[in-house]
Amino acid sequence: MNIVVLGSGGREHAICWALARSPRCSTLYAAPGNGGTAQVAENVSGLDITDGNALVGFCRDHDIDMVVIGPEAPLVAGVADVLRQAGVLVFGPSAQGAQLEGSKTYSKRFMLDNNIPTAAYGTFTDAASAEQYVRDMGAPIVVKADGLAAGKGVIVAGDVETAVDAVRSCFTGAFGEAGSRVVVEECLTGPECSLLAFVSGGKAFCMATAQDHKRAYDGDLGPNTGGMGVYSPVPIVTDEELAAMTKVMEDAAAATAREPFEQDYRGVLYGGFMLTPQGPKVLEFNARFGDPETQVILPRLQGDLVSIMEAVAKGAPQEIELSWREEWAVCVVLASQGYPGAYEKGKVILGIDEAEQLPGVTVFHAGTTFNTDGELITNGGRVLNVVALGSSFEEARERAYEACDCINFEGKQLRTDIGAKAAAGRASWD
Repeated sequence: MNIVVLGSGGREHAICWALARSPRCSTLYAAPGNGGTAQVAENVSGLDITDGNALVGFCRDHDIDMVVIGPEAPLVAGVADVLRQAGVLVFGPSAQGAQLEGSKTYSKRFMLDNNIPTAAYGTFTDAASAEQYVRDMGAPIVVKADGLAAGKGVIVAGDVETAVDAVRSCFTGAFGEAGSRVVVEECLTGPECSLLAFVSGGKAFCMATAQDHKRAYDGDLGPNTGGMGVYSPVPIVTDEELAAMTKVMEDAAAATAREPFEQDYRGVLYGGFMLTPQGPKVLEFNARFGDPETQVILPRLQGDLVSIMEAVAKGAPQEIELSWREEWAVCVVLASQGYPGAYEKGKVILGIDEAEQLPGVTVFHAGTTFNTDGELITNGGRVLNVVALGSSFEEARERAYEACDCINFEGKQLRTDIGAKAAAGRASWD
């Protein structure tokens, strides 16, 4: 098959890497891709990946057999719908299905209508009502911009005034149009856990569990980021919790095939859970692979990703089979100095080849490109995802950090405690 993957991050490099390993992958394109995808695919610049008609033209000109949509923006823009109407096979949900991520209000209504456990909430289109709700509920409390905000539209407020400031920020344009409607939620407590599933024909095929580290600095301090590290599987999850999360994903998948939410959902559904004392509750749904969760999930996936994605895209759940490697996977993100705030680009990156000579190590590129001299340079906040497999959690962690030591660029920033809390056991969250 000739395949094009849309996106430019570490998630897309991991997807391209996994697809390229399949004997069924003929020609692989990444639009726009990055310095890492260029090693396994042909990067395509200048193509607007939110323009469905432009993508239809590209597919016809290049005999594309399947489009894999990585990020959320093209999904919410309805790219999958345009491509499907043109007869192109697409891995990714419709615009309506993508509203599970594109609108937190839609998503919360979906959860409540389908008896999916989640936090109590209110939805508001004006600041005064939202502020009054915050004062009535008290803190801690969570304020969310309703729309897409690149993972930065969620504020966990420890006191009422911080929450009120967050509400005002949303309504005064801090998150653009995404903040024109605001969701205010009860603050749940406990460890977080992600469970992703391939969804097709109303059926969910759950992947391995993963746990991201959102805060910028060691000890879960500092501002939220797109993710500074992740591991899979999650050792603190009990069998009962896994069963409960799996049922939630199966119930959600079934609901996408029923009215009034009928979506013909064909892609990945990401369940972000909080493991509360009352059991797992959904913090959010996303309509695509997580980043950086994908970078530890796909290296553990056994089988042919091309065949899996084709079955999902065709709406043929009976053809989907999943199995997982026994190894643990740990990913550490190397970021630019200053991330998630202002940072500089253009720093030369050295040592990736040395890192990948270590057993079980793969480096996925996120924010990289090449300069005019052909040198690999930084081109984003999150620069590299250093992934290591190991026969134990500790072995995978040690290998990941050994690989990080091999790689250098000016201003390299990383957390040194990815996975440490989980390694210490569930009591670490008490």
